[in-house]
Amino acid sequence: MAESWATFGVDLHLEPTGPGLRRGLTDALREAVRTGRLAPGTRLPSSRSLAADLGVARNTVAEAYADLVAEGWLTARQGSGTRVADRTVVPPAGAAPGPRKPGRPVHDLRPGMPDLASFPRAQWLKAARRALTRAPYEAFGYGEPPGRTELRTALAGYLSRARGVRTDADRVLVCAGISHGVKILGAVLRARGVRTVAVESYGLAVHRRLLEAAGLRTVPLPFDERGTDPSGLDDDAGAVFLTPAHQFPMGVALHRDRRAAVVEWARRTGGLVVEDDYDGEFRYDRQPVGALQGLDPDHVVHLGTVSKSLAPGLRLGWAVLPPALAGEAARAKGGIDTCGVLDQLTLAEFIASGAYDRHVRAARLRCRRRRDALVAELARRAPSVRATGIAAGLHLVLRLPPGTEQAALRAAAWQGLAVDGLHQYRHPDATVEPCDALVVGYATPPDHAWAGALDALCAVLPE
Repeated sequence: MAESWATFGVDLHLEPTGPGLRRGLTDALREAVRTGRLAPGTRLPSSRSLAADLGVARNTVAEAYADLVAEGWLTARQGSGTRVADRTVVPPAGAAPGPRKPGRPVHDLRPGMPDLASFPRAQWLKAARRALTRAPYEAFGYGEPPGRTELRTALAGYLSRARGVRTDADRVLVCAGISHGVKILGAVLRARGVRTVAVESYGLAVHRRLLEAAGLRTVPLPFDERGTDPSGLDDDAGAVFLTPAHQFPMGVALHRDRRAAVVEWARRTGGLVVEDDYDGEFRYDRQPVGALQGLDPDHVVHLGTVSKSLAPGLRLGWAVLPPALAGEAARAKGGIDTCGVLDQLTLAEFIASGAYDRHVRAARLRCRRRRDALVAELARRAPSVRATGIAAGLHLVLRLPPGTEQAALRAAAWQGLAVDGLHQYRHPDATVEPCDALVVGYATPPDHAWAGALDALCAVLPE
C-alpha cells in the first residue's frame, strides 16, 4: 500500500542528519525552505508518500510537518495539502550577491528580432497537432544528425521555389539557427586544413567569434555601395562568408558582377562560399534577389533560418551543402540529431500546408508599412538623417552627421530606447572608412508599441 502511495507522490530529495529522525528531517526541510531550494508555494509530498520514500514511519514525517507549520515555514490546509509558506528567501552564508540585471528597455529597436507578438500561435498549434498525429513511433528516438526527413524534404521544395536554391533533401542539414550552422562549418573547414576565412567589413561579431573559436583567422574584405568587394579575396583563403542578398547591417545587395566574381574565385581555388540568407523572405521595392547558391551548388553553402520569419526561440535553421560536404557537416554536428523533433515535424507541416507562405506574406506587408511610416516620419522630423538599406529586410541604417553616433546612443539610453550603433558591427581590422550611423530594427515592437517607439527614435536624432 505504501508503495502505491509513493508512486503517485512528488519527488523530494532530503538528507536528514542529526541525533534523531524527526529532528534530522525537520532540520533538512527547514534548510531547504530557508535557502530557497523549495520555492514558496511548492506542494510537498503527502506524509505517507514521503515516509515510504525515506523508509521511516509516517508519524515521523507528520510530526516534522507539524513542527514546521507551527514555526511558519510550511502551511497546511484541508484539500490543499502541505505547502511551503510565502517567505523571504535568505541566501546561504557567504554567498556573493548576484549581478544586478539591467532594466528592460521601454522600446526595443535593435535589429535581428521579429515582432514576437505576431507569432502565428493558432496555425502553429494546428500544424503541431497534425504533425504529432502523423509522426511514426521512430520519430521520437535520438534521430540522425541531418534532421528529420520530413523537414528536409519540405525545406528543399520551399527553398527551390522561393529562393532559387538548387538542392534535394539529402543535402539539407537541419541546425539550431545560423550561428549553429557557422559553428558546424567552422569545424569542417578547420578539419580540412583551412586557416583563413574572408568576411565582410561589417557583420555580426558572434559569427566572427565562432569562426575564430574554430581556429580560423578572419580577414575583412573591402566594402562600397555595390556591396562587399571580392577582388580582395586572397587565394590562401579557404572560404568567404557573405550576406549577399541583403548585406548585414548595411542593407545593400551584392552587385551581380561581384556575385559572379566570388563564384569564379571558389571554382578557381576550390574555396567555399558561405551564404548567410538570414532574411531572404523580406523584399519590398525591388525584385527578390535569388540565392547565390543557385549559381554554383558545388561551391556555395546556403544558410537560412526561421528566426526572422517566425521566432528565434524555435532554434531552427538549415544548411544546404555541396554534395562533397554533406557527410562531413553531419558528422561535425554530432552523432545524433540535436534539434527538437516535434518542432521539426511541426515546421515541416507548417511549410507543406502553405501556412508558412501565408504567414510570411502577412509579415512582409506589416513590415513594409512600418518601414514606410518610419521613412516618412524621418523625412518630417529629422531631414538631416539619411535612411539607407530600406529596400529589403527588417532593419535600416540611419546615417548621422559625423561625430554624433555616441551622443545619439546616450540619448537613446536616456529615453529607454534600445538601438545599435554601426560601429559595433565593424570588423576591427576593416580598412573601410568608419561612419556614424544607427542600425534600427523596425520589426520588433508589437503593434500597440510601434508609435511610441517611433517617437522615441525621432527624439534622439538631430533635427
